[in-house]
Amino acid sequence: MLSSLLLAFVIIQEPHAAAESAPERFNPGETIIEHVSNSGHEHPLLSLPTVFGIDFSVTKHVFVLWLVAAVVFFVVTVTVRRYLKQDRPIPSGLMNGLEAIVEFVRDSIVRPNVGNKWVYTWTPLILTFFCFILTANAIGLIPIFEFLALIDRFALHTSPESFLNRVIHGGTTATANFNVTAGLATVTFLAIIVAGSRAHGFLTHWKNLVPHGLHPLVYVLLIPIEIIGMFVRPFALTMRLAANMTGGHIAILSILSFVFLFTEMFARAIAGIGVGVFVSLPLAVGISALEIIVVLVQAYVFTLLSAVFIGMAIHVHH
Repeated sequence: MLSSLLLAFVIIQEPHAAAESAPERFNPGETIIEHVSNSGHEHPLLSLPTVFGIDFSVTKHVFVLWLVAAVVFFVVTVTVRRYLKQDRPIPSGLMNGLEAIVEFVRDSIVRPNVGNKWVYTWTPLILTFFCFILTANAIGLIPIFEFLALIDRFALHTSPESFLNRVIHGGTTATANFNVTAGLATVTFLAIIVAGSRAHGFLTHWKNLVPHGLHPLVYVLLIPIEIIGMFVRPFALTMRLAANMTGGHIAILSILSFVFLFTEMFARAIAGIGVGVFVSLPLAVGISALEIIVVLVQAYVFTLLSAVFIGMAIHVHH
């Protein structure tokens, strides 16, 4: 609920800023895209030169990725070190939760798919996926930068070129960026090849893409299909995670936009307030609650499918 209220306050910033210079109607599409996009080209946090056509500037989502990595590293490191320093290591507090996550990923996701022989080989990768994606998804629900935007607007009044003003632009959910999810899916794609090569040998892994003993004409059709399927799997991982994380935020922002649209439509603030109190706010709170479930489900689905694909490369006969 707090996140929804803060988003409503932040949405109104751009229309007010525009109104100070010229009377301009509220553009919900432009405002929504501004609050879910990377905003790298318009508001880079750190400008770096372009190399071979690639802009290496630090954008909002790059900054959030660093933040997520730092949070995961700090929490896990401090928790495990505190646990190991005990005379009689007995899990308690945060260590209980961390141990539950490790056992869940190992026994419910990795072991059933890769088998007992390879479970300790691939659990670290799948566990890293789960913790990183879950943290990135969760940070996207916490209105950190919305708080900063309100503080800047009503108290600090920093210049448009300040670091604080640049960091409040754009979305906070890095996993809603297709480049980020494509990077994670690429790791899965390479892990599939490594898993198959370690289990059967490099050449045999590629031979195992298609069943043995079929008619030669069947392979003419089957081999291209299997090669396409190799790239479809990481593509599906990329699209599923990014689309689900983007869709929820767009839905919330669209519903909150009703406040300003109805205010302009009837030229009365009471119309927007009424729609906000009785329609927009309840719906936004409901979708925010649903987003909490989506955060957990999408982290689970990505890691589960990664384990399934790795297991398929190891257990070809299945």
